[in-house]
Amino acid sequence: MTALPHSFDHQVAAAARRCAEAVESVSDAPLWSMGSGEVGETLLVLTRARAQLDELLMRVLRHGETVETGLETGAVSTTSWWSHETRTTRAEAHRMRRLAEGLERHACVREALAAGEVLTDQARVIVDAVDALPDDVAEWVPPAATEFLLARAHDHDAKALRVLGRRLLEVIDPEAADAEEARRLEAEEREARAAAALTMSDDGHGRCHGRFTLPTLHAEMLRKHLMALASPARAGTTAPTQPGERGLSRHRMGRAFMDYIESRPADSVPSAGGVPATVVVTMKLSTLLGGLRAASLDTGARISAGEARRLACKAGIIPVVLGGRSVVLDVGRKRRFHSEAQRIAMGVRDGGCTAAGCDAPPGLCHAHHDVAWSKGGGTSVEQGRLLCSKHHTRIHDPAFQHSLDKHGKVLFSRRT
Repeated sequence: MTALPHSFDHQVAAAARRCAEAVESVSDAPLWSMGSGEVGETLLVLTRARAQLDELLMRVLRHGETVETGLETGAVSTTSWWSHETRTTRAEAHRMRRLAEGLERHACVREALAAGEVLTDQARVIVDAVDALPDDVAEWVPPAATEFLLARAHDHDAKALRVLGRRLLEVIDPEAADAEEARRLEAEEREARAAAALTMSDDGHGRCHGRFTLPTLHAEMLRKHLMALASPARAGTTAPTQPGERGLSRHRMGRAFMDYIESRPADSVPSAGGVPATVVVTMKLSTLLGGLRAASLDTGARISAGEARRLACKAGIIPVVLGGRSVVLDVGRKRRFHSEAQRIAMGVRDGGCTAAGCDAPPGLCHAHHDVAWSKGGGTSVEQGRLLCSKHHTRIHDPAFQHSLDKHGKVLFSRRT
């Protein structure tokens, strides 16, 4: 350390030197003869002394700023000089300086620290909590809040005090706390609505990536909906479906978001140009009947034949079937889709997804034709069944074949 011209005539300076000499005098003292009780008492005394020394150090530091200690060496402040000379990190040095300033404003906290009644981190929490009170609180509130936290410091560490400090106004002045919380929440909600945003970007490889910012209320509503869709057990998912998948994983929440989008009725959103917000799938008739040729969306995107056939089974999505010369044969023949009454009857009969081992409830299922509508199958309760999104996708996947067990449940096996 760089020595500065000094004298130890002041009682604080002399006490600091004696303290350092006293500690140095026992730096090599053996401890083997200390009994358990004496060790415990010494730990308490040293902890108390450390708090007292911290208070004295910060008080001297603040005085050093006043008399500009260290500035003659070219340092920009006493705190910077002290940080450099003692190898104290700049962050910690400035934290101590800020606390020293806070202790000047809160004399009773400084006195408690000087007496060793609170620890340094407890004092910092108390000062920060009281300083964080709204500017317009009654004059009696800050002193009462300080007294409350000092009393709790006898039984709570700094972490627990910080929790109490966050709700300090509720304890000291409940009516003011309610008014302050109302103002804060209204401001947060107003700012959140102004910051609402959504971006989507297609990567050209069948995936779309996005980011959004929503008010907490709407985010919680969305989370509830997605969790309801993602939570029900599915056949074969008692174990992870892919490495690392546990519980409501990102993948399952993503699948739930897909189901959420597909299940929203087209007529539940405003029309654009007199046309409902409906996805139109255009495909060759041969594709609908089992071919492999891709289908097109009215947005220009392309989807596989299996995905197109799956969508063709779902209400709210109108298939546009083209003949060999791209002549429109049928646009949304409503008899293709099961009515609400039929779906209710199927739900009562099936109790949910009819895939073996799946317990998805009726509300999360699609109505499927046992005999494809394109192949002459009827849209009836007798010729239909409920399948959840996963199994409805699988039944249209050419990589799988399916059959019925003796209970009428659908069994799947991968084609070889």
